[in-house]
Amino acid sequence: MEQTLDFSLLALFLRASFLVKIVMIMLIAASFWSWSIIVQKLLDLRRARAEAAAFDAAFWSGEPLEEVYDRIGPDPAGASERIFAAGMTEWRRSHRKDGGLIAGAQARIDRAMNVAIAREAEGLNKGLTFLATVGSTAPFIGLFGTVWGIKRAFEEIALQQSTNLAVVAPGIAEALLATALGLLAAVPAVIFYNKLTQDSEAVVGGYEGFADEFSMILSRQLDKAA
Repeated sequence: MEQTLDFSLLALFLRASFLVKIVMIMLIAASFWSWSIIVQKLLDLRRARAEAAAFDAAFWSGEPLEEVYDRIGPDPAGASERIFAAGMTEWRRSHRKDGGLIAGAQARIDRAMNVAIAREAEGLNKGLTFLATVGSTAPFIGLFGTVWGIKRAFEEIALQQSTNLAVVAPGIAEALLATALGLLAAVPAVIFYNKLTQDSEAVVGGYEGFADEFSMILSRQLDKAA
């Protein structure tokens, strides 16, 4: 009676050699980790855009800056608020007890906000390096598993001294599964790396634009005080 070979994904994995199994497990783990980063970054960027829109509406509502700062405090939750708080904190520190301004206030305020923006950008970009790494290396890792699997298939051909498809096909199928898993991990990682990088740059650009506008407002205040 002719034996029917099982070509399900689980069966192909179980029949693979130990090294190819390790490659497959690595690629599956990388894929799951990539998707967890993708989902988290999408949520982070969505929250950042919502927080920025809400704060912009409050900032341009006409409420005095001192009152806005007193309401949100020196360590607020939102990214735009933290940038604003960094500038306002340095603004207040630049006033002497007699009400005068310490020299170089504008430069210190700009530097404080730039540091805050850099910190927010670092948080938004966290994890994207992993996506880039998976996108660039996963196909080659999968290809290594395929080459090793094909090597094993040829060894099986030599041992059985037969090129019958029933001998060749299982080994080739197991080997090609590694390449498929490599592409499965790499393609979403590359697509979302590009999208998330672009979205992150847009959000950070919004922070920088706000900081420039806020800096101009404070600059006018400084000129009046001078």
